[in-house]
Amino acid sequence: MTVATAPPRPAPVRPAATRAGDSERVLHRLVRRELRLLAELSTWAPAGDPARVAALTRHADLLGRVLLGHHAVERDLLWPALLRALPADLAGPARDRVADWTARCAAVDNRLRDLSTAARQWAVAGTPPARDAFALTCLDLAAAVDAQTAAEERDLLPLLEAHLPAREWTAVTRTVRPALSPREQLTVLGLALEDAGPAERARLLSGLGRGTRLVWRLVGRSRHRAAVVRLRGAPPAR
Repeated sequence: MTVATAPPRPAPVRPAATRAGDSERVLHRLVRRELRLLAELSTWAPAGDPARVAALTRHADLLGRVLLGHHAVERDLLWPALLRALPADLAGPARDRVADWTARCAAVDNRLRDLSTAARQWAVAGTPPARDAFALTCLDLAAAVDAQTAAEERDLLPLLEAHLPAREWTAVTRTVRPALSPREQLTVLGLALEDAGPAERARLLSGLGRGTRLVWRLVGRSRHRAAVVRLRGAPPAR
């Protein structure tokens, strides 16, 4: 006796990670890690040491500019490109998710201004209360970034990976003009590479121009290591 059975259902296919989604996650991870490290380093820093204060607040300024620039690219280029690429039945819910992203990022940007103010006050006052206020502001910002990036990675990056054509991501990257100096760009590259696995490292480096890769190999890696040792008192993870 033959028993009819339904054909097996195909296993759900998870969209392959795209360069866009990978890039977003790498930068999120970098900022989350560095903000919490900055809070920890500041807590133990001599409050009245001008050189140490300058090093820590300068790093905070770099992280702030990286994050503000990242938000501007997403707001002005990336999410509009995604919304254009989505089918009609997904576009409406996605607009709501982008609206939520916009509100969360506005709150993060406000905390970035608070951090800038706390950094200036510490530089001027050089007192333990000013130092502690700076460290607490770093922690407050880190918590806001944790929540915002978690929501983005849950609600928007899957759509990005499933629907944004590769040509649109290429167009976004070609439109962006770095607001950082060449030295700062190498610093951010080094920070991004610290937690990257072999595949991520290969992808990050392959996305650079030949000249930039050469500069990184010749001087960038060693300069980054020295800068991290000065800032943290220990070499980078890798």
